[in-house]
Amino acid sequence: MREIDSLGFGGANLGNLFTAMTDEQAHAVLASAWDCGIRYFDTAPHYGLGFAERRLGAFLADKPRDDFVISTKAGRLLRPSPETSDESDEEGGFVVPADLRRVWDPSPDGVRRSLDESLERLGLDRVDVLFLHDPDEYDDMEGSVRSAVPGLVALRDEGLVRAVGIGSKSVAAHLAGVREGGLDLLMVAGRYTLLEQPAAAELLPECRERGIGVVLAGAFNSGLLSTSHPAAGARYEYGDAPAEVIARAQRLAAVCAEHGVELPAAALQFPLREPAVRSVVLGATEPAHVRQNVERAAAPIPDALWEHLAADGLVP
Repeated sequence: MREIDSLGFGGANLGNLFTAMTDEQAHAVLASAWDCGIRYFDTAPHYGLGFAERRLGAFLADKPRDDFVISTKAGRLLRPSPETSDESDEEGGFVVPADLRRVWDPSPDGVRRSLDESLERLGLDRVDVLFLHDPDEYDDMEGSVRSAVPGLVALRDEGLVRAVGIGSKSVAAHLAGVREGGLDLLMVAGRYTLLEQPAAAELLPECRERGIGVVLAGAFNSGLLSTSHPAAGARYEYGDAPAEVIARAQRLAAVCAEHGVELPAAALQFPLREPAVRSVVLGATEPAHVRQNVERAAAPIPDALWEHLAADGLVP
């Protein structure tokens, strides 16, 4: 498998997360990522009820298959829902018709069917990485992990995917997956960022010990750290950021400013200082945002900034 690059493209926005984009806009964003050298793309059936997978697959259709890495997710099967086809997908927050519904199925058979259906939407004969998506949202989180992990591992052992893991914003869900055994990668959403590091205490040490890689999603915490001037009205955890969270982001921004560093550049580069973290995936709604993030990933940051943040108790 081609190595996962340190900067990847997160595909939730391709599913019209919060705001609709046209197919042409989606293609332009992906073309910008490709032109900037990004070759790792993440998606999921959940994103726009399959919309994101279809758009990504259409873009990659004329690209040599060995030139890119793609991950998708299992756990939610998409099934027809004619009774809600005239409604919008309020459950997921995607601006798409709710003509499909999500059916939770972490069984080995459900995981296998999810992969087959993702391949059909993507128009590909394989994906490289398959994550169990959001097991923390099941009524029985640990039971869903116990059920799904053997199915994921079987797909890898059969050569149908190259690597398997858990994709979640829950440290507990990741720990359950790690301790089940057999995983290669975790997609940790928002739990090891410049803003907050709950994954640092137990999860990352376990990953280092077991040789499990981490893909970090949500490095900007839903947008809060995407600007050097966090303010009221910013998003956090896909909703309005609480005042105390904004205040912490503002403290981070002030320390970054003292060292002549943009807060988003520090937020993007911070997770990559952890040896277990292989990649940071970022979404975008405009080509310029992709180019800006690539520049931020390469921006020089003095060691004095990290030392200052640690001395102030803002990072480990």
